Amino acid sequence: MIYLDNAATTLKKPDAVIHAVVNAMQTMGNSGRSTHDEALAASRTIYDTREKLAAFFGCPRPDHVVFTANSTEALNIAINGTIGSGDHVISTDCEHNSVLRPLYRLEEQGASLSFTAADRQGRINYEDFARLITPRPRAIVCTHASNLTGNKLDLRRIGTIAKAHQLLFIVDASQTAGVFPIDMESLGIDILCFTGHKSLMAPQGTGGLCLREGVEVRPWKVGGTGVQTYLTQQPVEYPTRLEAGTLNGHGIAGLHASLSYIESVGMDAIRAHEEALTRRFYEGVRGIPGITIYGDFSTFDRAPIVSLNIGDLDSSLVSDELSCTYGIATRPGAHCAPRLHRALGTETQGAVRFSFNWFNTEAEVDAAVQAVKEVAAE
Repeated sequence: MIYLDNAATTLKKPDAVIHAVVNAMQTMGNSGRSTHDEALAASRTIYDTREKLAAFFGCPRPDHVVFTANSTEALNIAINGTIGSGDHVISTDCEHNSVLRPLYRLEEQGASLSFTAADRQGRINYEDFARLITPRPRAIVCTHASNLTGNKLDLRRIGTIAKAHQLLFIVDASQTAGVFPIDMESLGIDILCFTGHKSLMAPQGTGGLCLREGVEVRPWKVGGTGVQTYLTQQPVEYPTRLEAGTLNGHGIAGLHASLSYIESVGMDAIRAHEEALTRRFYEGVRGIPGITIYGDFSTFDRAPIVSLNIGDLDSSLVSDELSCTYGIATRPGAHCAPRLHRALGTETQGAVRFSFNWFNTEAEVDAAVQAVKEVAAE
């Protein structure tokens, strides 16, 4: 099988990640719940991973790194914990439902929303951010890169706008964490949300958010923490404030190993390889008769994604043909990105997404190009 669905989840994990998870399952107790060796080993691994992530993302304090199950949970914590009735939020047409649905629910509760529009190539107009600011602004919430087109947003530019208007800046880094350098301090990010199972090459069930010092987030869930048991409310200190319940220590051990792997290989090397594969695939398919490609390819400073359609064929039919006949895994449909599909004009047809990873090869890309040619010819 040729696996080109890495924007959903990376299938191939570094061997060190697998070994770390297995070892943790055999040796790790429950962090923060006791002082025996197994519990302390879990606590050390989890804290070491906080330190690694803080350094990785330019988060000023390891205790402001909060673990979650994925980006969806992190975004729900960030959005619901900082925005309330009467607040105004600006977002974009490029967002995943992990951003959109929490915002829409808050809109039902009295918040107001504005969205910067995307054009037919999935690009936004940055001047819209300042134009959409109202007398009661609260936050800008946006993705770093679209999971549909791969287009990257200029976080530095958006962060400057947010700072100038004293807005919270909340970023969804699901498609970029692990392959693009992100420094919260220099980009002006207040809350960075990430998942482990995509470009970070960690297990599913891992993710988190990093908080700028001074940002106050109300707990989204409350419960056991292992400390301050007799308080009737959730403890106020980070990260405990936002981490009710037992953490996924086994997965976090895998995330620790994946961060070490990325450090050893080099993020620049990983990004260069994925960029080369993306460019090779794009150049191979763009001239095929009947092919429509979505996104801005004037630059390859973008997530390693190419989404396309073949004529007016339903994207699911194309993806099934690629899987059943050619053994190529892709993602069809709406990609949880409804506003962007409307902007692209693909709301009915969807699109077939090819997404590339460090472990993919040029031979796999060439086979995918040939498969697209054959399906288009049919």
